[in-house]
Amino acid sequence: MVALTVVLGGLVAGTGGATASTPYCGITWGSTAKAGGTLSAAPLMQVRTGRHDCWDRVVFEFAGPAKGFSVAYGQTWTEGQGLALSPYTAGGALLRVSLKAPAYDANHVATVPYRTGEHAANALGYRTLRDVVFGGSFEGYTTFAVGVRAQLPYRVFVLSGPGTHSRIVLDVAHQWQQ
Repeated sequence: MVALTVVLGGLVAGTGGATASTPYCGITWGSTAKAGGTLSAAPLMQVRTGRHDCWDRVVFEFAGPAKGFSVAYGQTWTEGQGLALSPYTAGGALLRVSLKAPAYDANHVATVPYRTGEHAANALGYRTLRDVVFGGSFEGYTTFAVGVRAQLPYRVFVLSGPGTHSRIVLDVAHQWQQ
């Protein structure tokens, strides 16, 4: 009976430590691969970054409805050529962002001002973001390599508007837990 009491007491004491840490800013996103949506003909028009108290953000804006994406940590290659992209990470991690929409219009004219391998958005001075590099667009898919400080939780979601535009948003948390 004494041995059973000691074992049960140890189990109860052990569970207290497992719940002691709380999610940072209530973030429960995780860092596993995320994908959704279907291929769209709406061209990419703009890429911009933003800051929040709890995460850094990359916004991909399209001239029409676009909702297809695939995002995961790992090496990123250019569209069509398959060359490795090397955004600045400061020894951190690399997010591979594949958008299921082109960066060119119906006449195959580029709709964004950068070339493959060029920086696509300002990430200077951000807490988590380090770099956003354009990986090209081929057969309706557009790729970006996003350099971040570390492999941190992230989320991806789609917003409608403004007007007929749509946005695919990538948020990367500043840390895992408090």
